[in-house]
Amino acid sequence: MPTAYADLDEASQVEVLREVALLAAPAFGLHAAAAELVLHGFNTTFRLDTHAGAVAMRVNTNSMSSIANVEAQQAWQHALRRDTDVIVPDPLPAAEGGYVALVHSAALDREVVVTASSWLAGEDLGTLSTPEQARALGALAARLHTHAEQWEPEGHGRFPRFASTLFGDPDLLTAAVAGDDGLRDLVTEAWERCERVFARWAAQPAIPLHADLHGGNLKWHEGHLAVFDFDDSGLGVPALDLAICAFYLRGGEDEGVLEDALREGYAAVRPLPDVARADHEALVAARQLLLANSLLASTTANQRSEAEAYLRITGDRLRHWLGTGHFTRAVPAG
Repeated sequence: MPTAYADLDEASQVEVLREVALLAAPAFGLHAAAAELVLHGFNTTFRLDTHAGAVAMRVNTNSMSSIANVEAQQAWQHALRRDTDVIVPDPLPAAEGGYVALVHSAALDREVVVTASSWLAGEDLGTLSTPEQARALGALAARLHTHAEQWEPEGHGRFPRFASTLFGDPDLLTAAVAGDDGLRDLVTEAWERCERVFARWAAQPAIPLHADLHGGNLKWHEGHLAVFDFDDSGLGVPALDLAICAFYLRGGEDEGVLEDALREGYAAVRPLPDVARADHEALVAARQLLLANSLLASTTANQRSEAEAYLRITGDRLRHWLGTGHFTRAVPAG
């Protein structure tokens, strides 16, 4: 009996997905003999060198996005490329229309969503470590929000709505922490606090958000910040995007300096969202719950191996937030 995809080692998973990427190439009018791995994470990205130049092909291995969601995300990305000076890869249209190709994978036992885009030049940013970088990220987020407000809503109805802590994803956390009373109580209290904040913001106007603005989705390109990976995009309030940015800036001695720079960069382009400090901290902490839940949902080998340890980290960080009112990723193990 064949080994289930989730039980394959990382190298074997990559080979399964490489085949999917190569099979998808003709759907975008591309021909490539090889697909070079870029990242095997929650989703998996390959670089294809084709007659049309380098192409980034993303195989939606674990994505919770529906086809309609993906089409909306790609349409917004294309509109940003068309309408603004924000540097983003341009999605490639599929030959049959839209931006999506479906490839059946026997190993995954389902049809897999694949997208393709122009290759984004520049160096991967990784961790944002300087005020200059954080300020550039704030300005980038503000430009995204300004465009999102003005963009003719050709895809708004197809975006998911971020109305709760897990963004509508299935809840795997509750069962995962059920056997540990201390961790269960921390997760429950944190979740309830986050849900109250999401409920308070539910009536506010929602716009498309990138919802995953961190160094892993950014590049420096000709002296400017470039952004990619719109797979988490959906409708929400601008304050949520800034809280997600802040989550990834928290964790070092200079986290306050970096977050101040983030806000300065944003305010230089558009007014900052008016949000109470406690609500902001809850939205930052909500990211921790979402990531822990996503790791539990992942079939990717290295992420599956990290899920249990990440639950412990989650408990330590939530305990600190609930006790101090400030969320940080730099918490000693409890």
